[in-house]
Amino acid sequence: MPETPLDPSGTPPIALLDVDAELVDNLGTLVATEAQGMVLNLLADLHPADIARLLTHLPREHALQLIHWMDEQVSSEVLAELDPAYQAALLKELPPEQITAIVDELDTDDAADVLAELPDEVTEQILPALEDAADLQELLGYGEDTAGGLMAREYVSVEAAETIAEAVEEVRRKEADVVDLYVVYVVDEQNRLVGVVTLKRLLLAARHAQARVADVMDTDPIQVPTDLDQEEVARIMERYDLVSLPVVDPDGCLVGRITIDDVVDVLREEAEEDLQRMSGLTGDEEPTDSVLRITRGRLPWLLIGMVGAVLSGLVIGAFEDELERAVVLAFFIPVVMAMAGNAGIQSSAIVVQGLASGDVWGSDITTRLGKEMAVALINGVVLGLVLVGVVWLLVGIGFWGDEVDAPMQLALTSSLALLMVILLATGIGTTIPLLLHRVGIDPALATGPFITTSNDILGLAIFFLLAALLYLP
Repeated sequence: MPETPLDPSGTPPIALLDVDAELVDNLGTLVATEAQGMVLNLLADLHPADIARLLTHLPREHALQLIHWMDEQVSSEVLAELDPAYQAALLKELPPEQITAIVDELDTDDAADVLAELPDEVTEQILPALEDAADLQELLGYGEDTAGGLMAREYVSVEAAETIAEAVEEVRRKEADVVDLYVVYVVDEQNRLVGVVTLKRLLLAARHAQARVADVMDTDPIQVPTDLDQEEVARIMERYDLVSLPVVDPDGCLVGRITIDDVVDVLREEAEEDLQRMSGLTGDEEPTDSVLRITRGRLPWLLIGMVGAVLSGLVIGAFEDELERAVVLAFFIPVVMAMAGNAGIQSSAIVVQGLASGDVWGSDITTRLGKEMAVALINGVVLGLVLVGVVWLLVGIGFWGDEVDAPMQLALTSSLALLMVILLATGIGTTIPLLLHRVGIDPALATGPFITTSNDILGLAIFFLLAALLYLP
């Protein structure tokens, strides 16, 4: 177990305790018995992120009781670690004055996220009473998934003409408001961003107190507009190894900053969303969601999957005569369906991942398709040869009895069908995500039920058509 970090006094500030079912049960028992003092002593040893995990595993009434018992500062730190929807579910049960006190302790970006999740009537009631009401009103006007919706209004800025000493003093003045301070932004008289100075460089230049900030600043800062999508923001910060990114309005004026902790949340959320959509979910399911909400998110995709299964059944039914003439063909139905689905999912997953990371572009259809088809051809040939061997082995041991009249034709038909199915499934799995991305639709929607269902139907049709042409007399 890693050592607990020490503060300057040498005392461990927070115990790194394991949040497990036993701790949840013990805490629930203490809450149920109204042991407020013991509960607060226990929570004092936990990091806010661990307390947030506890809240999500406790009954709602116990979680609310904890929020009532904790002071506003601790409550705000804990709520900042929770899923926004669960934050709102807890807060809307509290009196408006307590909500106001808690939200006031949050950074503006976190506070705006909380307000966006609250019912409109609650937001309208508490917003005027908040200290940062004007900043929050502005942040709420930006799209939730944009740089403007992601940014915080707390930052340190100085003018280029100011001295190093004045810049250091500004850092000291803002230290209570700006918790994670990485860089100082440099603006002109109209508040347009003209440069940045890292905190390290500013402190090293402090011995030249009367020098100008303009002499030590980076004059080509990486910046993003307020309407840039949060996924692109995350890519930029990852590509250039940034821990803080300034956000500017259409006039180039500095309006906020995005820090690395916010981007980590974005990357996690986007990855979870893509994974859920690839699995046939809505992309926004959380462990704290109600049964009804989860059902609403899953049922439509299950219905789509059922429609696909029915269509696959219709394809099999359309070739009923062929099956009656050669029951052995039924053996290959699960083989064809499985290989079609697997090949399609493999290619689509790689493309979706590449699009999400920025390594694959929407204009790469020809290049990407050619590469994937070459891989599919090699895989199809190898798997086809393996299937030929399997057919000969099963015929040799009499697995199908006397039903196979032409084992060579059966082996060649099944292997050729497998090759064509893999090529087709790979082509669909590669092109559909790229086309969806080009027209502005999340490419993750192309995977999962969509790919598997379409490939099942087409794969079965190809197999039975080839069997009717090449194997059946």
